Order: sequence, then C-alpha cells, then structure tokens
Amino acid sequence: MSSPLRLGIAGLGTVGIGVVKIVQKHADLLAKRTGRPVEITAVTARDRLKNRDADLSAYRWEDDAMAVATADDVDLYIELIGGEDGIAKDSIEAALRAGKDVVTANKALLAVHGQELAELAESLGRVIRFEAAVAGGIPVIKAMTESLAGNQIQRVMGVMNGTCNYILTRMESAGLPYEAVFEEARQLGYLEADPTLDVGGIDASHKLAILSSIAFGTKVNFGAVEIEGIERISIDDIRRAADMGYRIKLLGVSQMTARGLEQRMSPCLVPDDSPLGQLVGGTNMVVVEGDQVGQIVLRGAGAGEGPTASAIMSDIVEIARDVRMPVFGQPADQLTEAQTARTAVPAAYYIRLELQDKPGALAKVAAILGEAGISIDRMRQYGHHDDNSVPVLVVTHKTTPDAIDHAIETLPKTGVLVSDPVELRIEEV
Repeated sequence: MSSPLRLGIAGLGTVGIGVVKIVQKHADLLAKRTGRPVEITAVTARDRLKNRDADLSAYRWEDDAMAVATADDVDLYIELIGGEDGIAKDSIEAALRAGKDVVTANKALLAVHGQELAELAESLGRVIRFEAAVAGGIPVIKAMTESLAGNQIQRVMGVMNGTCNYILTRMESAGLPYEAVFEEARQLGYLEADPTLDVGGIDASHKLAILSSIAFGTKVNFGAVEIEGIERISIDDIRRAADMGYRIKLLGVSQMTARGLEQRMSPCLVPDDSPLGQLVGGTNMVVVEGDQVGQIVLRGAGAGEGPTASAIMSDIVEIARDVRMPVFGQPADQLTEAQTARTAVPAAYYIRLELQDKPGALAKVAAILGEAGISIDRMRQYGHHDDNSVPVLVVTHKTTPDAIDHAIETLPKTGVLVSDPVELRIEEV
C-alpha cells in the first residue's frame, strides 16, 4: 500500500469534528477505497480545552493555523475556519506555497477570492477542492465538473440555503409570521452569527456565484449577483401563494444569455407540485440543465455535521487517489470575464397590494398595469382589514422585469395604496 495521505485540519467546529469522526470510524474503508491510509497528523482551533466529543489525543495540536498549513508532516490542508479574508485566506495561500493541496468548505472565500486562489494553486501545480462549500452533502460540484462535463450548461438554479427554506416552509405549515419563525430558527441554532448572511440571501449567493463559474467557464463574480432576501415575505404571501398552487422559495438562478451572465438570488413563486415546490425544511436542491442531459435534480441535506463532513471526505478521497483537475473545472487562466446582465427573460409575477377601500381603486391599479404593457391573468380580493384597507392579489401574464419595475414604481403615485406593493417572480421550473 502507498504512503499515507496526512491531513492537517484547521477549525474543529461541527464540520471539523465530523471529518475527524469519519477518518476514525472508516479508516479501513478509506484505505481500501483510496489504496492508501488517510491519517490526521495535526489540528488547530481557537480553544484547545473545549469539549468536542471526539478523541484528539493522537494528533499534534498547533495554536496557529499557519503552523498546520506549512507543516512538513501535512500533505493536505483542510481549512474549516471560515471568513472571506484573514487567517483562512492567508493559511490557504501559505499551504499552496508550501506544496500542499487544499480542501475547504469556505464559500465566502471562494466567491470573493476564488479566481485569485485558483490561479495561485494552478501555477504551483496544486489542487483546491470545495465540494462542501455548496449545498452541503449534495455532490453538485463533482456532478458539474465531471458527470456533466460533456454538456453545455444552459441554466443552474436551486434552493441553496437550508435556513431560509426552513423558515418559509415552517411559516406555511405552522401558520406563523416571519418574525416568530426567525426567532425560532435563531434559538435552534440554524442562523449564522450574522443572520443577514442567511435571510438576506448572501450565503446562498456565494454558492450561486461559485456554480456560475463552473457552469459557464467564467471568473467567479459574487459582486454581480442580484440579491434579495426573504425579510419582506409575510404569512399572507405564503397563504395566498398556496391558495393559487404555488410555494415561495429563496431561489438562485444563473444563466448565460446573448447579453451576458445573469445571476440572481430572490424569493420566487414555484409550482407546489414541482421538485422545488415539494422541498421542505432545511433541505437543499440544485437543478442543472444541460444541452445533452436535459434537467438534473440534486436534492439532499444542505448543512450539518455528517453531510458537510461527507462532502469534505469526498474531496479528500479524490486527492488520495491523485485525481487532479483545475479548481473551477477549466484552467483558471482560461476563464472569461463575463458581461454582467440583468435578467430580461419574461415571466409571470405575483403582486400583493393593500388598497384603500374606495371606489375606483382597482381601476387605477389596472390602468397603471395596462400603461406598463402588463396583462392581468388573475385578480383576487381578500376581505377587509380593520384600518379599512383591502388586500388585493394580482397575478400577471408573462411580462418583462423592466415593465414590472416601472409599474411597481408608479403604483404608489396613484394615491390608493396603503403600503408599498410587493412583487415576486413566478419561476418556471
């Protein structure tokens, strides 16, 4: 049997300890599957004394991630520190320059500095793998870089943040308002330390930017993603969408058009009987459409100790087998700078309005939509509120985003709205 692959792990949180447990539990199985032992030689974390429910006594403890990244007895550096800059980035660069390969789950780092790190790794003949950075245990990176390599990817979309999906499906199942479920998710530990990373769509947008690069052969560009979170979704939106046969999801969509690369992360309505509509709880789903294979749906746990550690182990096994490929599936110096394009693909839209209960209010709304070239498919009124306002729901026929933007900007000027309108795209999936 070949010499062992020696791992150095920086970061011993939930995921890092999950990797330790897999290496310990499946040592024989890993050796059989890779043809060589997989061993941990060094670890580091902020608190040496913390109880981590794992035996770390056989591994050398370092107080500095740099020491692990550059150690002579480490072949593969596992970065699980997190953060788009600082020690995470510095230690990865140090590991690459010291002749180590790297495995990371750090989506923020790759979304912001992925091109720079890919160029460095490939110039040094090293590998960076990051299956765990996108959709937890779902092997979407491997699917896109290997299994679908013979396809021209046409569209990538999906639910890529389990916390948002939990909040939206919990609102529907329990009939609870957003604020109540947000607090529930916080107490359960589902939210990031900065909750806006989850509910603001930033975490999911990091993942979408990475998938876009792989799908379309472009330099990763997180700054070009149009981002909207779920904060403005009300329980009324959830109920009224369900009433019409839809569910609301925080949906990421990326596609290359003649005008450039569209990347957007926003709440959308999807048919409740579609794969995305059926997705509940903290589960993730990524849908990839290729010119040869058609539509592929990948579904699974998007976070958690076991699923995320499993994804990291898949990268470790590849490197143990000496499977080497460019970081984003194509050589970094051949990735193109994509033209950023705002979506112009027509779609139907859901519009929620709170109107004053007075004659002619609906007529003024219909007139504004008509002037914008928007045709109404369905319109419903839902009783009266105590403040003498009337909830009205409009579903349009397909129209352009520019037309919707114009209408939404103009509607408050009619003087019949009690609050700002809410519009959500209805996505075909």
